[in-house]
Amino acid sequence: MEFLQNMRWTLKPKPDHEKVRLLARALKVEPSIASLLVQRGVESFEEAEKFFRPNLEDLHDPYLMKDMDKAVSRIENAIASEENILIYGDYDVDGTTSVALLSSYLKSYYPNISTYIPDRYDEGYGVSYKGIDYAEDNGFSLIIALDCGIKAIEKVAYASEKNIDFIICDHHRPGKEIPNAIAVLDPKREDCEYPYKELCGCGVGFKLIQALAEKRGLQIEDLLLYLDLVATAIAADIVPITGENRILAYYGLKVINSNPRTGFQAILKQVKKETLTITDVVFIIAPRINAAGRMKHGNHAVTLLTETDAEKAEKYASEIETFNTDRRDADKQITEEALQQIIQNKEEKRMTTVVYQENWHKGVIGIVASRLTETYYRPTLVFTKSGEKLAASARSVKGFDVYNALESCADHIEQFGGHMYAAGLTMFEKDFENFKNEFERVVSETIDPHLLTPEISIDTEINLADITPKFYRILKQFAPFGPGNMTPTFMTQNLMDTGWGKCVGEDKKHLRVVVKQGNSNLFTGLGFGLAEKQDIACGGKPFKAAYCIDENEWQGNVSLQLRLKDIME
Repeated sequence: MEFLQNMRWTLKPKPDHEKVRLLARALKVEPSIASLLVQRGVESFEEAEKFFRPNLEDLHDPYLMKDMDKAVSRIENAIASEENILIYGDYDVDGTTSVALLSSYLKSYYPNISTYIPDRYDEGYGVSYKGIDYAEDNGFSLIIALDCGIKAIEKVAYASEKNIDFIICDHHRPGKEIPNAIAVLDPKREDCEYPYKELCGCGVGFKLIQALAEKRGLQIEDLLLYLDLVATAIAADIVPITGENRILAYYGLKVINSNPRTGFQAILKQVKKETLTITDVVFIIAPRINAAGRMKHGNHAVTLLTETDAEKAEKYASEIETFNTDRRDADKQITEEALQQIIQNKEEKRMTTVVYQENWHKGVIGIVASRLTETYYRPTLVFTKSGEKLAASARSVKGFDVYNALESCADHIEQFGGHMYAAGLTMFEKDFENFKNEFERVVSETIDPHLLTPEISIDTEINLADITPKFYRILKQFAPFGPGNMTPTFMTQNLMDTGWGKCVGEDKKHLRVVVKQGNSNLFTGLGFGLAEKQDIACGGKPFKAAYCIDENEWQGNVSLQLRLKDIME
């Protein structure tokens, strides 16, 4: 997909020179490595040790979370009196992994556990009346809701009338009122003093099993095998990979790569991938788990993630592979139709993208919103018809809070929820045009115009001579990468192509160059979608590049290469 505008390069401020010097000396590393660490808030030998060697002992006490004692006490009472417990979760990756996590943990010592995932099309996002009716009809007296529920005030009251208790484990922003549940675990509650606020839904679920396990005399090591689910949710939900999330993601990745659950093994067999990084989890495992809820039903994902029989898991994984192929086809077609709609309506110059077609597949509108944001780089909403109402997925650009913008348009919205960069909403069709105009007005008046140009955030400037095997070995240990700890992006000036530069790929949209800087070694650079920059790179003049460093394996030889993000004269 072509970008319609240039990139904006921003160089991060240079960290304090003295801090960098002291850290480089303490760690015996190059100043360029020490500089990257100080930028990430790592300023001492002890902090570096925590960063490079995440330790399970540094996880916070789960009882620091408000209402954790109430949640544990209610679950223990339910088990003692043999109540039926329903584990309820959203249909996306965070929700289905949370349900798989808590249900499989509780089932390891208590049988009366069932799971419930709402139908994306019939019930929509979050806690539903239909789910509560199902609980009543089937004799459940306790519902534990994961990755949803923080705004389910009326639903929790409705359940209460039926003598059904609720425990909520959520990580979304609360509204003005907290549901009247037995316990509401959400680190984003204003009255919650839990030290780490950025857990995903599955992370909150993990804190609950950590608290339950403590009461049973178990150690944190006994819960290691659940961390593959937590790492997957952290990756898919794009929460910061800092603090506690970094520890959970680090150990979860180890489990995925050394001892994955049967369901993950079945997925990985389909794609034939050996060692996975967080990026691989985002692009390989997460879309497949998500595809179940998008194209069919989230139950399929929970079934796969909790299955222990390899043959059955392979059958479920191949079904999910089919859902994922269907999802890709739908996503491609709808994106093309949405782009046409923008051009036909002459809306390229707006500050926002708001598109709607009643027969677009509700399961992929979030992906389409992301694709449109990549293309036009502005806050984006994609609407479709859902029953009597319209449903939409919202995506934003870096630095702009789309949740706040939606809050300003609340008069035209029936219901909404989400984060700074992604949200979901429903509205009545009669309100669509008024909402579209109001959203454009709110964004136009509040967005800093430079946020509408995609940014490449550059950590530091280096020379090609700095890129050595040792430098890259240390760089790899900065992983797992993600928000709050992105893969370092470098800039190098005065690069010259050595005459081998050319456009590559089936459609010749990518650029491959072989560059040097003065008398440095030669490096291959590969820039996806950068074909239009060929003249700058291959015109015989020096140029500068923004890039990440990665490894290229070719016929058994491994070499370092530059993954070009952009080039300029």
